[in-house]
Amino acid sequence: MDARLILALLLWLPLTALGFDQHAWDVLLKKHVVVLDGGKASQVRYAGMAQDRAALRVYLAQLSKVRQEEFDRWPREEQVAFLINAYNAFTVEKILARYPDIGSIWDFGKLFGNPFKDEFFVLLGQKRSLDWIEHEKLRQTYRDPRIHFAVNCASVGCPMLREEAYVAARLEAQLEAQARRFLSDRSRNRLREERLEVSKIFDWFKEDFEPRAAYFARYAEVLSDDPKGRSAISGGKLALRFLDYDWSLNDAKR
Repeated sequence: MDARLILALLLWLPLTALGFDQHAWDVLLKKHVVVLDGGKASQVRYAGMAQDRAALRVYLAQLSKVRQEEFDRWPREEQVAFLINAYNAFTVEKILARYPDIGSIWDFGKLFGNPFKDEFFVLLGQKRSLDWIEHEKLRQTYRDPRIHFAVNCASVGCPMLREEAYVAARLEAQLEAQARRFLSDRSRNRLREERLEVSKIFDWFKEDFEPRAAYFARYAEVLSDDPKGRSAISGGKLALRFLDYDWSLNDAKR
């Protein structure tokens, strides 16, 4: 990693009273995220991220420097963008700890070494886990179900890692775009034989999407390609089937 690039990234990361500059993370995402299937999915060039790991760690260090009292002064949108980006960036760092000898994030372990419960980074002044960001902060404090389409667990079955950083000024548009991208991906959400087959996310986090029939009706035009199917989804009477979740690593090399 060129020392000049690291210095440039440091200069791009001033903390301000209004929020956090996400430029460094944006640069890495635009360089190493591969968009697939017309924008409905993505993979990550982890080998490239590994080469730029010094820059990633500079960014992560800046995230860890933010104090709780500083975070509390930010607007809601800035807080949400900060937490989503932190989740995604620390997940990439977790994967790089074992890359390339890793086929799934669960290779770290489900009981011992659980990657989502492991407190392997500092955020807002304390040791934190990925589960803390997602379940204790994002889901409980902000209560926007579209957050599920923005945080990425380094897995094929997970909603895609967005190819740019989340920023407060465009957060609403970014979250809505992520929802529409994920729900229009027929490998993970589809209408088949008068049954709505959807991601396991809608089962695991059922309470975040209730009433689910109304939630799916809102996105009927992206869940089905024909008027009859859209009408059936809008009617809210379809049976649900939850598809298997693919935990294999979302590596562009594989």
